[in-house]
Amino acid sequence: MGRKRKGRNISGWLLVDKPAGMTSTAVVNKVRWALSARKAGHAGTLDPEATGVLAVALGEATKTVPYITDALKAYRFTVRLGQATNTDDAEGEVIANSPLRPSDEAIKDALGGFVGDIEQVPPQFSAVKIDGERAYKRARDGEEMDLAARPLWVEELLLTDRPDADHVELEMTCGKGGYVRSIARDLGRALGCHGHVLTLRRIWSGPFRAEDGLSIDKIDEMAKTEALDAHIQPLEVGLSDLPRAVCTPEAAVRLRNGNPGMVMATGIDYGEECWAALEGQAVAVGRFKAGELHPNRVFVAVE
Repeated sequence: MGRKRKGRNISGWLLVDKPAGMTSTAVVNKVRWALSARKAGHAGTLDPEATGVLAVALGEATKTVPYITDALKAYRFTVRLGQATNTDDAEGEVIANSPLRPSDEAIKDALGGFVGDIEQVPPQFSAVKIDGERAYKRARDGEEMDLAARPLWVEELLLTDRPDADHVELEMTCGKGGYVRSIARDLGRALGCHGHVLTLRRIWSGPFRAEDGLSIDKIDEMAKTEALDAHIQPLEVGLSDLPRAVCTPEAAVRLRNGNPGMVMATGIDYGEECWAALEGQAVAVGRFKAGELHPNRVFVAVE
């Protein structure tokens, strides 16, 4: 029998405005410590040098993480033109240079090739697994890998500023699994001048916004206090992209036991994924079939 985790059994979301130089895992550990939480995880890794919104799920909210990672998200980033690095960002070693500096119009024209359904090859220094081992570990040993291209939906990619000839600022809205570093690398190649990410910030992810996130300093300041608890958002926020049905207390018991339960729903199609609520509190997520919810995720009732 596994050892029972220590800590408070709390559920919900705490939004963090992640600083540069800190891993996503370190942020989760900081939040877990500050709230004395039994269970925590994050919805979408940010590179250590990236900043922006990192949504930390607590307790039962960890079951809603997939709905945030699958949601659209937006990034604001700066590309350094004229240089390629082995990591596709500013942390790496410069491996190629070019004196060419494309015009604003050339950049705007090239961006069109990165919108819609695209294929992108992950950076050599990435968490992609190759034969069970992370690519970045092999890359650190000097191995160059032939990584397979992966599909990505890019909703929008815009040129927002051109501070000088060497730098271009972009904003991208995309789906799950996108590598901004790959966009910068491939844009540089398309323009014939090389490129890598200089700065990167995630400005929103699903329903969560960077401006609503707490700084690490604020979390430290409010650690172990009710003031920090007041910033926890309900786990139901993580289900905001799914349609909601309503159930009775009797149906809630059935659903929480993993059995189909009758729900009242409007505008939900047969077989569509939705969530059931009892007095606004999430009970289960599942498929809607003939007036019933067939659960695949259930939530423990909050006392």
